[in-house]
Amino acid sequence: MRCVIDDMKKSDWEQVRRIYLEGIATGHATFETEAPTWEKWDAGHLPCGRLVARSGERIKGWAALSGVSERCVYAGVAEVSVYVGTEYRGEGIGRGLLEALIVSSELSGIWTLQAGIFPENTASIRLHELCGFREVGRRERIGKMNGVWRDTVVLERRSLIAGAD
Repeated sequence: MRCVIDDMKKSDWEQVRRIYLEGIATGHATFETEAPTWEKWDAGHLPCGRLVARSGERIKGWAALSGVSERCVYAGVAEVSVYVGTEYRGEGIGRGLLEALIVSSELSGIWTLQAGIFPENTASIRLHELCGFREVGRRERIGKMNGVWRDTVVLERRSLIAGAD
């Protein structure tokens, strides 16, 4: 992987958004059909764990955390998002981002990471498993996409550091 994992800056948004749109175009990355504005994206993601894979001025991928609930008992649970630009897939960027995201989450007191992945996205499922996630279930017909019901595979990773008391 020829890049540096770095904190995401607001000025990175256009490149991050482009990579997000590439993921949306696959039909196997998200139920979203368009990328939000920076303001909407910013409001929906935790301040910690906003990372990019940077090579000079170019962003090759990004990762971020979203809260799963407003209830205080879930303060240490977050959902992961990892996206890699089409031309950089297979270079280990996703793994580098996810590993860095795990470290960042634990330093921020997050004890459980979860991911909901379309079963067709086998590369993403494999990546998460390589980084210590385990499959905990499948949400069948959880949402429609282009008029077709879709399932998601639910994976989680429990920290051995944060919340280990």
